[in-house]
Amino acid sequence: MKFEFPNASSGLSIVLPAYNEENNLETAVHNCLEIIPKITSLPFEIVVVNDGSHDRTRELLSAISAVNPLVRGVHHQHNKGYGQALLTGFTHTCYDLIFFTDADMQFDLQDLQPFITQIEKYDLVIGYRKNRQDPWHRLLFAYGWNKLMRIFFGLHVRDVDCAFKLFRRRVIAPLEINSKGAMFSAEFLIKASFNNVKYGEIGVNHYPRRAGKATGGQYWVIYRAMKELNRFLWTSYIPKRLSTSSLLSMLSESYNSISLYLKVRAKLGFGWLFQKKTLTD
Repeated sequence: MKFEFPNASSGLSIVLPAYNEENNLETAVHNCLEIIPKITSLPFEIVVVNDGSHDRTRELLSAISAVNPLVRGVHHQHNKGYGQALLTGFTHTCYDLIFFTDADMQFDLQDLQPFITQIEKYDLVIGYRKNRQDPWHRLLFAYGWNKLMRIFFGLHVRDVDCAFKLFRRRVIAPLEINSKGAMFSAEFLIKASFNNVKYGEIGVNHYPRRAGKATGGQYWVIYRAMKELNRFLWTSYIPKRLSTSSLLSMLSESYNSISLYLKVRAKLGFGWLFQKKTLTD
């Protein structure tokens, strides 16, 4: 999915994906409205994406957006995944700076202040959870996931999936992101690195979920993430890295290496290893 953005004005767009967050949504939006004016003088908007919730999230979001012009509600008719909820939110923003976090109340928006300061030096500022407050199985999966990102893609980011990122619109505008689930952040960061985006990292506080149910550690989310990882690896990353010219270069280097190896072995007198020998008494 490529992005078609209107001309953005100076300001801050906050994107909150929400799936079955009836117990957190009102507080999450209230915190945005209360905290953001205290940490920046930029005009701002809040875009909340209801990702096909089955509870009262849609009803509450419609009521909130009806009385507050700073809040815009967007609804998916059915659940499309975390990544698609973010993509939908981004396309409904109107300001130059885009920030996203979750509506589950596990982050403190006051931690955004140094991000706004650092965005003057960087195109993208990435948060990492200093003391992540999640169940052990999610911590284990996150550890393995971050390792995979380093091994396969050389993505040296402390916390790839941390839902606390601030970036300029020009970072995401040229990207075509296809992952609709938990692979979204990884694909976003990897493809941004293709464009040599300058980024910084800042530690943020993390708190236990007080209400609602997390879906990030469920088996179907992990299964979908691995499918998207496999698809991204073979359809986007490898073709990008192994273009025709680079593939020919690799083959040429391999040929030269083999030729050099054979010449060295011959010079050292080990040519017999490649000759047929007849044993005699």
